[in-house]
Amino acid sequence: MLGPMNFKQIINLLPFFLFMAGFPPYGWNPIKWDPGKAKNVVFLVSEDVNNYEADRTIPLFAQQLEKNFNFKAHVLLGEGPRSAYEFPDLSILKEADLVVVFCRRLALPESQMASIKEYIQNGNPVLGIRTANHAFSDRTDSIEVGYVDWWGFVPEVLGCENRGYGAEELGADIRMVPDQANHPILKGIQKMNWHTIGSLYRVVPTLDTTATILLTGSVEQYEEPVAWTRETNNGGEVFYTSLGHPMDFENPDFINMVNQAITWLTRDNN
Repeated sequence: MLGPMNFKQIINLLPFFLFMAGFPPYGWNPIKWDPGKAKNVVFLVSEDVNNYEADRTIPLFAQQLEKNFNFKAHVLLGEGPRSAYEFPDLSILKEADLVVVFCRRLALPESQMASIKEYIQNGNPVLGIRTANHAFSDRTDSIEVGYVDWWGFVPEVLGCENRGYGAEELGADIRMVPDQANHPILKGIQKMNWHTIGSLYRVVPTLDTTATILLTGSVEQYEEPVAWTRETNNGGEVFYTSLGHPMDFENPDFINMVNQAITWLTRDNN
């Protein structure tokens, strides 16, 4: 359940309330959903002062996902310190069609981390948002007994390494890669360029050379990929974006992109 919001937070999240009221913002262009059985999307979220309010933005995002598409969203917000964090029952992963990761530097019970690894090793799709590039990279020296981290999640699944980030006050200029303008994930995006106030995450030169870069971000003298697709060694498809600052969720193009990434990752290839 969401906690009380102040006036500024309500204004910042107004696009979500417009979704709920049935008034799509300008530029909303959802691709048609499969009329068959609803697919299960599981969101792994942590509440953390440095996790960009994912505990607020993701539940609202999940509501509009269910409203506008044929999905059943399961938002799992765990509890505990990062060195001993635990999600609600992860047995839902056995029914998941997609796992979305937006959590930061967690060590989980051994059984829960094993469930996540099994899901990925079975070749299932993954979508990562922003802090997913250090989702299970615990930096503490005191992981509790029975809990484990997984630094390999970033290179093995997202296909990169976390090399820090630029100055937050600079934000980043986001550009669509012209050759990818017709990619299904970018369908209907209104702007080729826009600005995010979120800091620019650095991954160059570690990004998997087989990844398909969809968006780049630039600030001062350097440019970085900020959205891409790739496949894991187990054949699972992955979409990752380092966007995900709370104000990115005010951008209809960002919401459209993530909706379509979810639809693309869960498509049937028969």
